[in-house]
Amino acid sequence: MLSGAVLPACVFAQESGTHVVEHSVEAPLADRSLLLDGAFVEGRAVVVGERGHVLISEDRGRSWRQVRVPTRATLTGVHFQDRRLGWAVGHDATILRTRDGGRTWERVHHAPEEESPLFDVWFRDARSGFAVGAYGLCLVTSDSGTTWTRLVISESDDYHLHHIARSATGRLYLAAEAGTVYRSDDEGRTWITLPSPYEGSFFGTLPLDDDSLLLFGLRGHMFRSEDAGRTWEEILTGTVALLNRGLRAADGTLIVAGHEGNLLESRDGGRTFTLRELPDRQALATAIQADDGSLILIGEFGVSRLEDGLTAAGPP
Repeated sequence: MLSGAVLPACVFAQESGTHVVEHSVEAPLADRSLLLDGAFVEGRAVVVGERGHVLISEDRGRSWRQVRVPTRATLTGVHFQDRRLGWAVGHDATILRTRDGGRTWERVHHAPEEESPLFDVWFRDARSGFAVGAYGLCLVTSDSGTTWTRLVISESDDYHLHHIARSATGRLYLAAEAGTVYRSDDEGRTWITLPSPYEGSFFGTLPLDDDSLLLFGLRGHMFRSEDAGRTWEEILTGTVALLNRGLRAADGTLIVAGHEGNLLESRDGGRTFTLRELPDRQALATAIQADDGSLILIGEFGVSRLEDGLTAAGPP
């Protein structure tokens, strides 16, 4: 249940250069609204979603408090470098930054005239990061997000860039539309297009050990590579629902979240998966793990904590 005071349903705005800053509206059911990404760092969970909703939990997902942020754009991705420093991205090429663990936020980038939403954000360290989105949009920063410049991923296409992830070997991967996946071997300065095992869009990639990784997306398609994306093997998932994002749990279990309430689990390094279907069948955007081992599910239903395995502790 959402905790904290509820403000009147009005718009708070102020001028910021040529753009008006519209602040998010606190809502009593924000934790039941569409939420799209989350992060858990040192005892604190932060989730983001539609209408600029940002929620914080200090008790591992049992209760949530919405915070006021300087946007009403849908937020699609969030990344924390440590307990205090983090960034969120979303529609209108919006980028927010927090320096106090998500309690307050500042808008550091906003370009609605470009009509290119951002979908994901990732930082290598406290200063160097990437924000990726529609029509090949990739923004990079070297000053902790104060300023951003555009990086061309491919000269030959402008596919939507859905997800960026780093492997243990230092390689970066980008899952994109139209069966496209990119890899960088030099910390994101240059990118190559990898051979594709599928023509449909990819929405997530999950690097494993060494040069192994998973790639997944439309219609339940999932592929595994042992050689940094040079060759691929299809993995049976038992579903035709879209697969969004994945994580490696503390015990090594791999979990991939998807539409129709689908959670895929692997205990053999991503070679085989077991399909679990949550009873309400609402779409899952992603899942994050708290430090007590529980899963926090994020999606169409809002946010919900799973206490033990896949036994829900409260309704999604």
